[in-house]
Amino acid sequence: MKIVLNGAPREVRATTLTELLEECGYSGRVATAVNEDFVPSSLRLVHKLADGDRVEVVAPMQGG
Repeated sequence: MKIVLNGAPREVRATTLTELLEECGYSGRVATAVNEDFVPSSLRLVHKLADGDRVEVVAPMQGG
């Protein structure tokens, strides 16, 4: 399926948000949104992705 991940078009096999994070190599604590709606970590396993979804994944950064 084709989605937009952090502003870049991408072809993925994942069908849920959890599968997408695993497929794209995200680990640890991240914040997620699909089509500009926040998706809490507790709902990622059941959040189904659809062709054309816009997914944002943000990881905390250290520094100052």
